[in-house]
Amino acid sequence: MEFEDDAIVLSARSHGETGAIVHVLTESHGVYAAHIAGGASRRIKPLLQAGASVAFAYRARHADQLGAATLEASGQSPDLLDDPLGLLGLQCACAMTQTVLPERESQPGAYHALSALIGIFPFAEIWPAVYVRYEAGLLEALGFGLDLSACAVTGERDELLYVSPKSGRAVGRTAGAPYKDKLLALPGFMLSSQGGLAEGDIVNGLELTGFFLERHVFHPHNKPLPDIRLRLKETLSC
Repeated sequence: MEFEDDAIVLSARSHGETGAIVHVLTESHGVYAAHIAGGASRRIKPLLQAGASVAFAYRARHADQLGAATLEASGQSPDLLDDPLGLLGLQCACAMTQTVLPERESQPGAYHALSALIGIFPFAEIWPAVYVRYEAGLLEALGFGLDLSACAVTGERDELLYVSPKSGRAVGRTAGAPYKDKLLALPGFMLSSQGGLAEGDIVNGLELTGFFLERHVFHPHNKPLPDIRLRLKETLSC
């Protein structure tokens, strides 16, 4: 089995004295793990950073085994060494992508969405909102997308302020008012890129996507949200 594809590095860890195991999100083949010979070398090590754009050449004798790959730089990765919060967001996006998406299933939409998100991280004012929308996109890619098109009770499309934790559907101001303590807050930026940001919107967005990611992805496997995701929410809450 062999293929070449554009990819985004999600994570890497040392393997043996000089090698590494890397996880990438490829454009056409989904999430793949592979052994990288010489992963500790000066040439390869920069390519193993989360968020790096690479050309990924994969080969394996059998489809069900861990194969080997080579990496070549393709495009620039954001320089976030002087931006701890942006770096945390980037690492969280890559970790969530690796954890949430099933391996070896084509997800071109997720690949292009992650690529776009990575390009936004240098812009501190807007990337948290884009990150929340990215998580909503991951839910949609898995078949658990939120329905924010109209109020689940009245069908109206105006003043959508809540989301039902049972159905994942939007609820309007009037219909939701009596039950607002039991509903999830719906920040306006999740309805439209022109919605603007109010105080608390980012945290509410993270709570919203986190609730459904826990329900549909992590709880079925008796796992909590990853620590880095919890840390991101805590940091953005300050």
